[in-house]
Parts: sequence; structure tokens; C-alpha cells
Amino acid sequence: QVQLVESGGGLVQPGGSLRLSCTVSRSIINLAVMAWYRQAPGNQRELVAEIASSGATTYADTMKERFTISKDNAKDTVYLEIHGLKPEDTAVYFCYGEGSRSYRGRTFWGQGTQVTVSS
Repeated sequence: QVQLVESGGGLVQPGGSLRLSCTVSRSIINLAVMAWYRQAPGNQRELVAEIASSGATTYADTMKERFTISKDNAKDTVYLEIHGLKPEDTAVYFCYGEGSRSYRGRTFWGQGTQVTVSS
């Protein structure tokens, strides 16, 4: 079973920056695509950004300027950097993965990490 474990959330002042991490329990090569989603209270979960095994990245239209997704295959970790944090970025941020190889057809979610932007 592939497990995704997020970390790096917390309380940040407006204008600050944060880097979230998502570590894959088994090799990251078992995931064809990894992504970050977020869910604010009362809202649906929405895509922030995704990164393919090739390293190609895709961002939601409203996330292109302040969000950067990256990965380190050697560390089996995907990152999400957020700059210029705004109160409306307050949400639980979830890591997501789509399986490949022996995990093809399966999807995986982390437990989420809370990001709160407030002064």
C-alpha cells in the first residue's frame, strides 16, 4: 500500500511563504502523477497543481503565480511552495497520487496538512 504523508503546514502571516512536503511511503516511481489539492471550510476540494513522473507541471489557472510544485525523486517527496500567502489560502492541503506499475488504476490521498493564514 502506498501512503502519502504531508507536512509543513501551520500558521503563517499574510504575505509569508510556506513549503509543504508530501513523502511517499513506497517509491515515488510507483506514482504516475502527484498533485496538491486544497479544501477550505465549506468549499469543495480543488486542484492546486500536479506534477507528472516526467516532471511536467500543471497549475490551476488561479494558482500559477504564487504556487510552485516540484519533486525530489531521490527523497520520494513532492513539494508545494506558496508565496505571498493570503487569508483565502487558508485550507487543508492534501497530497494526491495516481498509481502506475503494479498500482495502476489506484489513487491515494494523504491525511492533509492545515495551512492558516492570519495576522
